[in-house]
Amino acid sequence: MSRLISRGALIVFEGCDRSGKSTQCKKLVEALNNDGIKAKLWRFPDRDTAIGVMISRYLEQKCELEDHAIHLLFTANRWEAVPRMMELLSSGTTLVVDRYAYSGVAFSSAKQGLDMSWCKQPEVGLPKPDAVLFLQLTPEAASERADYGKERYEQPEFQDRVADNYKLMTDDTWKMIDASQTIDELHTVVRAVALEVIEKAKGQDIGQLWTSTDQEETEVDGVPRKKQCNGRGEG
Repeated sequence: MSRLISRGALIVFEGCDRSGKSTQCKKLVEALNNDGIKAKLWRFPDRDTAIGVMISRYLEQKCELEDHAIHLLFTANRWEAVPRMMELLSSGTTLVVDRYAYSGVAFSSAKQGLDMSWCKQPEVGLPKPDAVLFLQLTPEAASERADYGKERYEQPEFQDRVADNYKLMTDDTWKMIDASQTIDELHTVVRAVALEVIEKAKGQDIGQLWTSTDQEETEVDGVPRKKQCNGRGEG
C-alpha cells in the first residue's frame, strides 16, 4: 500500500469474550479525542450493513448458517469496510477497532472441521494493524462477568480453544495486557501503549495482513509454525 504521511494508527483490540474490549475501546477513543488526537471507534462485526445484519442474527442464535459460510460473511464484513478505513487513516484519524481478522480466525478454527490456514486465506491483504492490544482474561474469569453466555460462542470450553488459537497468531505488534485489572487501571495502561503506537505510525506504510512477504518461520513451545509479519512473537 502507498506511503501515508502523518497517517492515523490502526489499533486493534482482541481477546476472548467479556474481556473488556468494548469498554476499553470506547474509553480510549474518548481520551484520544480529548487530547486533540482524531480517533474513531470501529467494531467488527459491523452489524449495520446488510452482511452485518445476517451475522447479528446468527450470533443471536436466530438463524443457522454452515460454518464455512458464516466465516466468509465475517470476512466480507471486514472487506466492505476497507475503503472507508483507509480514507480515515490517510486523513490522520486513528482507528480503534473492537475485534478484527484475528477474532475471525480464532473463533472459526475453534470449530471442528475448519483449518486455521483455510480461515486465514480470505483475510489476506486486509490493512495490517500497527498494534494488537490483547486483553488477557481466563475464560473462567470471563464467565463470571455480566451477560456471559448471551451469544452463541460464549461457552467456557469453546473459549479455551479460541484462546489457544490466538496464541498461534501473535507477532511483535501484539501487546499482551492483563485484563483482570480495574477498568481505570486497564485504561491507563492501554492509553500509554496507544500513544506510543500513534507516534510510531506517523509516516510509515500501512502493511497488508498475512501477505507472503510477511511470513517467516518461528516456533511456539518448540513447534514450528508460520509467523505473520517480521516480528519476534512476544506473548
